[in-house]
Amino acid sequence: MKVFLLSTNTSLEPYPVYPQGMAMIASALSNAGHEVKQFDYLVSNESEELLGKEVLEFAPGVVGVSLRNIDNVDSFSDQSRWFLEQTRRIIDSLREITRAPIVVGGPAFSIMPEAILEYLGADFGVEGEGEAAVVKLLERIQNNGHGPRIVRSKEVLHKSQLCSPLVDKDILEYYNKESGLPGLQTKRGCPHSCVYCSYPSLEGPFLRARHPEEVVEDVAKLSRDHGVEHIFFTDSVFNDCRGHYLELALALARRNLPVRWSAFFRPDPIRDDDLDLLLHSGLLGMEVGSDSCAEPTLEGLGKGFCSSDVLRFNAACVRRGIPVAHYFIIGGPNETEATIRETLSNIGKLEDCVAFVYSGLRILPGTKLHAHAIKEGILDESTSLLRPVYYHSPGIERDRMHEIAAKALDGCRNCFFPPQEAQDRMNVMRRFGYRGLIWDKLIEAEKKRTRRVQR
Repeated sequence: MKVFLLSTNTSLEPYPVYPQGMAMIASALSNAGHEVKQFDYLVSNESEELLGKEVLEFAPGVVGVSLRNIDNVDSFSDQSRWFLEQTRRIIDSLREITRAPIVVGGPAFSIMPEAILEYLGADFGVEGEGEAAVVKLLERIQNNGHGPRIVRSKEVLHKSQLCSPLVDKDILEYYNKESGLPGLQTKRGCPHSCVYCSYPSLEGPFLRARHPEEVVEDVAKLSRDHGVEHIFFTDSVFNDCRGHYLELALALARRNLPVRWSAFFRPDPIRDDDLDLLLHSGLLGMEVGSDSCAEPTLEGLGKGFCSSDVLRFNAACVRRGIPVAHYFIIGGPNETEATIRETLSNIGKLEDCVAFVYSGLRILPGTKLHAHAIKEGILDESTSLLRPVYYHSPGIERDRMHEIAAKALDGCRNCFFPPQEAQDRMNVMRRFGYRGLIWDKLIEAEKKRTRRVQR
């Protein structure tokens, strides 16, 4: 069957993100004998005309729509950053040019599949890991078989089933040029219990790691065939407790590829020898989910580490010259004026890094935060979460919290609240041709400024 895959994500923040999920589904479909065409709405400059032309020329038997985000999970943004409305418009336009069934999938869809399928008006949906489930759905469609509109992935894919993405040259070239940060996944699953997070329900609570040599070969192909110089490993948490990330670092170091990499880390204890290995393998920078630096709030968030762990982790990275970006969220469970001040005080102790401080937590169905918000009376069980609803602790008034944060971080050039200020600065740098993480350039610029002042 001919399958037209469409990535609808058009967000540019924090940078344009290569549609890795679509590429994984394309690989699975191609391996199953289907003819696949990938189309990226952002790469097309959001052109419905070009989309329609490509669909008509390809004449697919099925159209698959990949949904990466529901919204941008930033409480400071207005409702225009809600992405489902644009996706529904795209699907409406597809209806005018093709009678092919439309199937929706992706991480955002899997968070609330029934509500999203109803809103978008698609024919079918795939919840959870899509590689095997979408192949089975296409078999049913080909055979005109009856069954549920939403297919739920019942089989957990093991590491031997986690295939390499099918890279589209033109799409990758766009993202390599615009952001310089193509993504690659090394494992799935998350064993942690952050109260707001949907990763454990999306990917399961157990780690399933790809073989390190397979990942390294994917990196080598991206470098050799597409000129990629920097990879972002898109695992929920890169530094897993089982040490898979160190096995991967060893494999990367052995190959000595001309590729730097970065990833999302958890501020768990880490040895200097392990940091040296990561650097030797090509580590460029770490994005760290610190969330808070006050014990009651960290406990309320279910983070499983302490504020001292955050400080020690950052200090270890500073000793090795590793750029770090911390992400903090004020207003979580157990937050009070005292915990806000404690967090802000500890942020001030973090050296040679950047800190992005967000306000409130996007409530997602099925998470512990959702149940917590219902218990506290912030919402009830019937409240729709299709549009963003944010949790802010009843222990402190929201405006007061913002006032304290703004005052404490005023003049702190590497701490950004609200984080849009940092995004604006990074967008300017991208327009001047900078690529990659960009926030690491902000750290270096501040170091140079400090040295000049000290002279």
